[in-house]
Amino acid sequence: MPVLYVENVPKELYEALRARARKRRTSIAAEMIELLKNNFPTTAEIQRRKRAYEQLLSLQDRAPVRPGPFPSTEEMIREDRDR
Repeated sequence: MPVLYVENVPKELYEALRARARKRRTSIAAEMIELLKNNFPTTAEIQRRKRAYEQLLSLQDRAPVRPGPFPSTEEMIREDRDR
């Protein structure tokens, strides 16, 4: 597995990272890896996001589900207020 060394990290940044790691009960290295994963997606992650976005678009194109034999929420609220 590749190794990444970072030098000359500003003290405030290092302390913030250290505090975050302590709060989450992880090491600074584990916290840094998590931050890199969340902020620099891999090619596979970008493809996964594209597929998810395309699925959302296809759901958007579908006709809305019909309410069925039941009254709508608005109708039930109006009926309740009229009591």
